[in-house]
Amino acid sequence: MFKPCKILLIGKNGQVGWELRRALAPLGEVVALGSQDLDLTQADRIRSIVDELRPQLIVNAAAYTAVDKAESEPEVAMAINGVAPGILAEAAGKCGASLIHYSTDYVFDGTNSTPYTEEDTPNPMSVYGKTKLAGEIAIARTEVPHLIFRTSWVYGMRGKNFLLTILRLAREREELRIVGDQFGAPTWCRGIAEVTSLAVAATAGEFGDKSGIYHLTGAGETTWYKFTKEIIDLYSAAHPQELMVKRVLDITTSEYPTPAQRPIYSVLSGQKLREQFGLTMPNWESQLAMSLE
Repeated sequence: MFKPCKILLIGKNGQVGWELRRALAPLGEVVALGSQDLDLTQADRIRSIVDELRPQLIVNAAAYTAVDKAESEPEVAMAINGVAPGILAEAAGKCGASLIHYSTDYVFDGTNSTPYTEEDTPNPMSVYGKTKLAGEIAIARTEVPHLIFRTSWVYGMRGKNFLLTILRLAREREELRIVGDQFGAPTWCRGIAEVTSLAVAATAGEFGDKSGIYHLTGAGETTWYKFTKEIIDLYSAAHPQELMVKRVLDITTSEYPTPAQRPIYSVLSGQKLREQFGLTMPNWESQLAMSLE
């Protein structure tokens, strides 16, 4: 029988954090903090908060996620993505807590042609990817019981994300030019939160030999271009008069240069999550349809 525990949730206002507040609520007392409550660049503040609250589980859904901006703000990105997770893990160890943390498909370089497994060697190409990998390594070094969920192309109906950007542009423009040669798996933030909650319930928050990295994304794969087409098709069917867009053009990565280099192929295999927890994510198309409903 699951014993309710005290959970410290960090990043309560982000896409995943917002959904986690609801998904984790049945599992115990959730103390949810946002960036205004806890600045992850302040190491002493992190330690004092954990020491004061003494949770049994820490869930870190906070991150520096501005992939292109990170190229010009590497120190801030590293403080939040790379250093803070290690400090959280150390603090968790001191009060006997477990830790859940979220990472990214951008720890890989995109040279694979089949889905990446947790055994594949990371080789990030961007500052964002490098800082997220540093966070993974910092957590692992502490040996605190942990689950690190690598996810990809995260979206939802609030905050800043690709889905909301496409819907905004589709209301403003007749033509969209979208990259069609980068492959990945769109993942609904609510699905991430729900699987997280199920994993906690299955282990009673004590991860033991299940500690480690897991890939957690929508099933299947697509491109940004095909993702865009699906967003517009589904949304237009329900709101036929709302969008202005008439054409979506498939362009190459080289036609849309960005400060940060992104992996061409970053599909993640969910096999380990299935084997260890019996958990699977729905395919990305059905997740998108549910989110738009």
